[in-house]
Amino acid sequence: MSETRRPRWLPALLVTLAAAEAGARVLAPKTRTIEPAQIEPRSYFTSAEIDRGARYARGQLALGLAGSALDLVALLALVTRPPRRLAALGETSAGGAPASGAPAAGAAVAAAMSLGSTLAGLPLAAVSRRRSRAVGLVTQSWRGWGVDLIKQTAIGTPLAAAGGGLVVALTRRYPRTWWAPAAAGSLGVATLFAALGPVVLDPLFNHFTPLPPGDTRADVLDLAAAAGVQVGEVYSVDASRRTTAANAYVTGLGPTKRVVLFDTLLDRYSRDEIRLVVAHELAHVRHRDVQRSLGYAAVVVPAGALAVQRLSWALAPERRGSAGALPAVALAATVVATPIGLLATRLSRAVERRADALSLELTDAPEAFISFERRIALQNVADLDPPRLVSRLLSTHPPTAERIGAAVAYQARMVSPPTTTTRQTPAGS
Repeated sequence: MSETRRPRWLPALLVTLAAAEAGARVLAPKTRTIEPAQIEPRSYFTSAEIDRGARYARGQLALGLAGSALDLVALLALVTRPPRRLAALGETSAGGAPASGAPAAGAAVAAAMSLGSTLAGLPLAAVSRRRSRAVGLVTQSWRGWGVDLIKQTAIGTPLAAAGGGLVVALTRRYPRTWWAPAAAGSLGVATLFAALGPVVLDPLFNHFTPLPPGDTRADVLDLAAAAGVQVGEVYSVDASRRTTAANAYVTGLGPTKRVVLFDTLLDRYSRDEIRLVVAHELAHVRHRDVQRSLGYAAVVVPAGALAVQRLSWALAPERRGSAGALPAVALAATVVATPIGLLATRLSRAVERRADALSLELTDAPEAFISFERRIALQNVADLDPPRLVSRLLSTHPPTAERIGAAVAYQARMVSPPTTTTRQTPAGS
């Protein structure tokens, strides 16, 4: 009777999950955020508004999950029943005779996989876009969407090809330890994209304009001084050419660091509301949250790369070191990355709570915070009362009701500040 052996990839996966959990705990904000008051969403939104948000957001979530499932099934099919040409590429493994064109073949396979994934996902993407148009979120024409899709494919396919060729080269050069240089390379690429993305990639899709002198720019400078940060530059982006949704974000590293405000935000919200958004983004700058995300990756990626190597070996042991192994590597990466992503959302929500708290402290405007959260949730057709499991596993931001509850708690603290006990001095002392 043969002894059952534990799969070699399982310990590596468990170490990866432990690293992800430890990273989330270590990098989570240590400063105490505002404890939100418990509020009822129907106190701030009508039943019709709640139902509309739930129908749209949960339908979009279902489409997104369906797209992920489609990718997973496609990768599984490529691993278990590879096409003849792909199977032929795997006939020469790293332990066999050298294959001089292996990296080039890896580039071709990775490019084909990337392009195939894009094409296979088009029907679901089109349905998702049609639903967004139906609720008034999309302003861009179908032709404009197609042009953007071509741009994305023109960028993504060569990048995938370069990655595939590099992975095959590493697996042949370092058959048993390729996970280490692969992890270092992925972290380097992530840092490079974080630094150069705002000045190289983003302008390919949108037009960015530095905020001109005026109230908003003055507010940014005042809030930056109050927050004790150097903001770099603040830009308005022409988001309205694609969407009616409002948003803002921090991006870049070092000299490319910037705060970006949607023009839909600048055009439709009051000065106090815009100040709150700016303060929130400046909180991310103050606490180096872009660097924090890279730090989390540095904690998780090495163990994750080892788990991907071990799992890909188990999925396609006969194709090691060949272009034919790339579907197994991609499938392993998907399996490993999924639970990491679920754990990372908890860190993201903690970071966003701290940014909300600092925005309230910098602006001292809880009423504007509440009105902003209400307006932006309706404008972006958010799920106003999402299932708790969805919030805990998938949401990168706290739900709207919790964010409003934080402002309500802050407002109550302003009205009734905590009392302090004064020590009585004995008479005659």
